[in-house]
Amino acid sequence: MNKTLFVFLISTSLVVQHFACAPKPTSSTSSTTSTPSNNQMVADILQLVNEHRRSKGLSALTLNNIISAEAEKHSQRMASGRTPLGIRFLEAMPALSSSRQRLLRQILDESDETFFLSSREMGRRYDVNTATIIRTIQALGYEKFADFAHDLREYFVTGITPYSAMKAAEETEQSVADRVRQSVEKDVSNVREFQMGLDAEKIVEIANRINLSHRIVVLGIDFAASLAGSLAYGLVRLGYDADAPVGSSGVVQSRIKIMTPKDLLIAISFGRGLRDTIEAVTAARRRNVPSFGITNGDGTPIAKYCDTFLTTTIARTSFIDSYVAPVAAINAILVACAHIQSERSLEHLRESEEEYATGTRWFNDGQGR
Repeated sequence: MNKTLFVFLISTSLVVQHFACAPKPTSSTSSTTSTPSNNQMVADILQLVNEHRRSKGLSALTLNNIISAEAEKHSQRMASGRTPLGIRFLEAMPALSSSRQRLLRQILDESDETFFLSSREMGRRYDVNTATIIRTIQALGYEKFADFAHDLREYFVTGITPYSAMKAAEETEQSVADRVRQSVEKDVSNVREFQMGLDAEKIVEIANRINLSHRIVVLGIDFAASLAGSLAYGLVRLGYDADAPVGSSGVVQSRIKIMTPKDLLIAISFGRGLRDTIEAVTAARRRNVPSFGITNGDGTPIAKYCDTFLTTTIARTSFIDSYVAPVAAINAILVACAHIQSERSLEHLRESEEEYATGTRWFNDGQGR
């Protein structure tokens, strides 16, 4: 299945999800039972697919189990990780003309090459005038092209995988040393972006919320586990009852079950969000446990389900996300926590002062060095 058809099916499967599922599912699972209306919708999708294939000079496909399975698979993916643009496309689809649907599918299909374009540049790319682009995005409910461009970028970034990121990097003519320098430059750029957009008062508000909490659970999985561990450790050093649970999803869920509205859950996840992290946040919401998130956009699941959140970029140049900006955010939070209750902080730090002075904390080779 080529890339165009693959993305086309992702887009059109939104229609199946719209008609097959309730507007707001109450569980993470959805019924896959086929109904007459669903069968008709699949047939309509197949017709659109074949129209698209004919425009590319390709032969028509037949409705078979493979295509149906692909449509169902993409429906489930979109249901579990929607983007703001995907949601708008879903809601507007019944009212969109076939020409607007085709234009939007092209834009989404080629989001890696369109997310940075202006409305005029996008019009030239698809051989339509700027007014057509503007009217098309307005049909999705956007008042300004800038808002559409923001969501298109998020749509693109959400689909980036470590494999696709490294594959794209490999297609550029750079030496390994050049890639190393580019990676460090991106790290510096990310921190600078965080600095330029820093809302110090919001950091203070977060620290105040932490200070009022009885217990703090910091949750991060995979690479984000190091961020969660650093934040929890820093809070413990300042005298807070904080921990970063590790282990299976059962360990995490058990930890959430003993939390109360007087506690605080801090969740760290980026992009589409890892399932265990998001499920922990939603479980905390059901128990009226306050939550705060660190993520990389206001359209991510963390931003959607946490009570408050802080955004930092994790833009990368190769396969691994850059976490220097989240680290800077965590350091800022710890500094605010330390100085909000400076007397308590000094008291707890004083306890380790003797350990620092005597040197028992540090390695000694037996020769006084």
